[in-house]
Amino acid sequence: MNSAFVEGGPPGLRGTQVVRDVEHRLEHGVGLAQRGADTVERQPVGSVGVGSASVAMTPSSHAPVRSGAHLRRRRREGIDPIRLGGNAIATQESNVMRYRQLTPDIEVSEVGFGNWTVTTGWWGDYTEAEAIDLHRTAFDAGITFFDTADAYAEGYAEQVLGRALAGVRDEVVIATKFGYDISDASTANRRGQQERAKDFSLDTVRDALDASLTRLGVDHIDVWQLHNPRMGHIDDDALFAFLDEACAAGKIRAFGVALGPKIGWLEEGVHAMRTRRVPAMQMIYNLLEQSPGRELLDVAAETGTQMVVRVPHSSGMLEGNLTADTVFGKTDHRRHRARSWLIEGVQKVATLDFLTEPGRTLGQAALRWVLAHDHVATTLPNIYGREQIVEFAGASDTPDLTADELARVAELYADNFGVTPLADQTTKVNA
Repeated sequence: MNSAFVEGGPPGLRGTQVVRDVEHRLEHGVGLAQRGADTVERQPVGSVGVGSASVAMTPSSHAPVRSGAHLRRRRREGIDPIRLGGNAIATQESNVMRYRQLTPDIEVSEVGFGNWTVTTGWWGDYTEAEAIDLHRTAFDAGITFFDTADAYAEGYAEQVLGRALAGVRDEVVIATKFGYDISDASTANRRGQQERAKDFSLDTVRDALDASLTRLGVDHIDVWQLHNPRMGHIDDDALFAFLDEACAAGKIRAFGVALGPKIGWLEEGVHAMRTRRVPAMQMIYNLLEQSPGRELLDVAAETGTQMVVRVPHSSGMLEGNLTADTVFGKTDHRRHRARSWLIEGVQKVATLDFLTEPGRTLGQAALRWVLAHDHVATTLPNIYGREQIVEFAGASDTPDLTADELARVAELYADNFGVTPLADQTTKVNA
C-alpha cells in the first residue's frame, strides 16, 4: 500500500479505512483493469475518416445508461457479463459510489475521470497501456463518467478512452469537447502549452463530431461540449441549431459548455445558461478557488443547469501532499504557476485539519465540499495514478460535511484563510 494511505502519513491523508476498502476490492476483484491493456496507435489527425465513419442513429436506438443500482446488481449476480476481446469479464462490485443526474436522462458517478492527465503529458508521461489500465481501474472502482476532448494530444486521448472502455460502452457516460483547431498545421505552430486557435465554423464542427465518433469507436457521444467558447460562439445561432440537429440524429445525447482554459469566464457561463439553457456546464471550482464558481452555481439553480466541476483539488493542493519545497517535473504544468500559489496554498491547507477524520482524507473532504451543492452533478479530480482512484472513488463512502464544517470553511475563505498574499506574484514555482 502506498505510504500516503497509512496512519501517520502526511497531514490530511489519514482516512485509511475507506481507502483500504476500495484498494481491497480493486486488488481482489476481477475487473477491467485485470485484463491488461491493448495498445493504441497514435493516428495522424487526417487519418480518422473525418466526415465519413460515424453512424447516424435514431434516439430510440441508444443503449440506456445503467444506473448505479443496476451496475451493483449485475456485478453481484454475475449476469450479462461484460466482454472485452472475446473474453467474459466479471467486474467487481462497487458498494461506495454514489450517482447523480447530469441531465434527466443521463446518470453519472459523482466522481468522474478526466483523461487529460494521462494522455497529454502535462502530468507526466504514461504509456498507452498504463493510460488504458487507469481508465479500467476507475471503472472497476465505480466511476462511470469519463471526460476527454479532441484537442487532448490531437485526438489521442479519445482513442485511448474508446479502446479502454469499448467492452463496457453501455455502462459509462462519455463526454468530449470540440472547438479547437487540431489540424497538423495548427499543432506544428503551437509552442509548449500555449492555447490553440479556436475554430467553431460549421464545416469544422461537423467534421469534428464525426472524427470524435470514429476515434472513440462509438455511434453516439453522451455529452458533447463546446471547449472554452467565447461570447461570439455562444451567440452563434447556426452552431446551436447544428447541435440540436445532432441530438435529433442520435449522434449526441446532450450538449454543454466547458469554461476555460483557466478559472473565470463568468459572463460566458451566465450567458450560455440563460440564453442557450445548456443542460450541463463544466467549470473550475474548489474550496480554495470559489469564484466565479459560486456565482455560476447561483445561476445554475435558476436555469436548472447541472455542473461538472474540474480541478476540485486546486491542482493537487487539496490533496494535502504539497510543501513549500515541492519541485514539479519538467513536463508538469504546475511549474508555470507563480510560486506564490504554492506558498500561500500550503499555508491555507494548514488551516483545514478539522476536515480530516478517521475515514476521511483531506482530498475526500475537498470532494464532499464541492458535492455539497445540489447543482453539482459530478467532479473531475486530477487522476494520475492508482492511488488517486482509490482515494477519490472512496470519497463517495465518506460522510458529507456537516453544516458547521461548511460554515467554518466559509468563514476561512472570507478571511483568505488568514494568509497574507505575497508581494511577489510573478516568479514561477520552480524558477
